[in-house]
Amino acid sequence: PWGGHIWRYDPRSRQATIFRSPSGMSNGTKFDREGNMLVAMGADFGLRVLMKIDMKTGRSSIVAGTYEGKPFNALNDISIDVKGRIYFTDPRYLGHEPVMADGFAAYRVDPDGKITRVATDCGKCNGILVSPDQKKVYIVSNDNGFLAFENLKEGEKSLQGSHLLQVYDLNADGTLSNRQVFRDYSKDRQPGCSGPDGLIADADGNIYAAERCEHRPGIAVYSPDGRE
Repeated sequence: PWGGHIWRYDPRSRQATIFRSPSGMSNGTKFDREGNMLVAMGADFGLRVLMKIDMKTGRSSIVAGTYEGKPFNALNDISIDVKGRIYFTDPRYLGHEPVMADGFAAYRVDPDGKITRVATDCGKCNGILVSPDQKKVYIVSNDNGFLAFENLKEGEKSLQGSHLLQVYDLNADGTLSNRQVFRDYSKDRQPGCSGPDGLIADADGNIYAAERCEHRPGIAVYSPDGRE
């Protein structure tokens, strides 16, 4: 359905209900320390903004709507550091809306509302994660080589780009530096291997990545030094 849903699952009753519909084509969601839901909203009849939902009142407000006056492509995923700074990725995989942003990038929103572009070398960025020790930021790149894959005609193919899990140093001022490739899915010898979508870490910094390789889909776990 146009606009998408946000579902709410109760693990005690094992029942799922719709929390919000339409959801602005919501993708990644996170809760801040006040309990507000932060939502990365995508394109294709979505709002293409970072939204905050007050879970007590249901009221919504826009945290980030444009960068330097240009609409975002299609927000994908969110992570928050202990200083309350919000990091999000902005690729485009589908959508009829015009692309006006300078490219694919990761951004940071400070508590005072200032928006900063923190990574332009992260490929077609997808999942994002601040490490629990606050020293690293992980960013996925899943480059399928097309801005709107649903518009590919029968027999047409796109030229795949990088499929990576990258890691950056997170500096005290919220900037990112020293990009490294944590895992290169493009080097997988079997076809149909793509990088992860969402990812999360445990208290020890182990990474749990939802991987989409066709020959071994599932949750892969990596230690901070890259061992599976």
